[in-house]
Amino acid sequence: DAGEDNARTVTVERTGFLSADQLMEASGLLASHARNGDFFVHNDDGEPELYAINQRGAHLGRVSIVPSKNRDWEDITRVPHEGGQLLVIADSGDNQARYSKIRLYFFAEPAAGDYGRNHDVMHRTKVTYPDGPRDVESAAWDPSSRQILLLSKRDQPPRLYGVPLDRALAEDELEAIFLGELHGLRPPTRSDLLMSKRGRWVSQPTGLDISPDGRIAAVLTYRSLYLYTREEGETWAEAFRREPQEFVGPPGTHDEAVAFSPDGRSVYVTTERRPAPIYRLDLP
Repeated sequence: DAGEDNARTVTVERTGFLSADQLMEASGLLASHARNGDFFVHNDDGEPELYAINQRGAHLGRVSIVPSKNRDWEDITRVPHEGGQLLVIADSGDNQARYSKIRLYFFAEPAAGDYGRNHDVMHRTKVTYPDGPRDVESAAWDPSSRQILLLSKRDQPPRLYGVPLDRALAEDELEAIFLGELHGLRPPTRSDLLMSKRGRWVSQPTGLDISPDGRIAAVLTYRSLYLYTREEGETWAEAFRREPQEFVGPPGTHDEAVAFSPDGRSVYVTTERRPAPIYRLDLP
């Protein structure tokens, strides 16, 4: 198939499995800033809770985010705020493109001693798109433009939007900015389309994270992990026009959550269905 010769199959290490029984559909993953080796993960619907795990998937505690509603939580990222950090959950899933607004929830990162307690939302804002509702499963902080990036799933090619952080924290509702399109994802093959209903979406973005130095974007699909590199002075909209480096796998059944390690040297992936393995890819 076209594009297969450019893909790289690499050996990834399975570090463990998500052990929390309540984590049935993990859709967002983020490395902890406060405690090295910990991660935060959430379901894509159900209770508005954040789960703390270690890199082996062991359950360390869960945190209820209040007040909030988990209509379709799809990703989690971290943004700077007044010398500290805030976590941001994107309630942005919309399979049928029927919701006029999505929500971003901002709250302080739970410390290890807070696992198991309720955690207050500091701010929430509603976001609309300039071109109508979109299904977005991917969100990440871009330090170079100081925007939260949102990447659509069901557009071909996927569409990239930006939400300026200063406005998101100051306003209760705002419109995202259309930035461009993402190219370089290998399209589904004939066998993909015949294999299952999921085959149509096998190469569409289900997760996004940007390395701590702001230079590498990891875009996850059901089939592959793609790495895009942003050159100095370049925007992500420009970088996403180039061919990425593709890694076939990890071999999960429904990969939806991706996160860089705090040092940016590894990428972690987990899946929406049980049993949910955690894989680590060490970057060259």
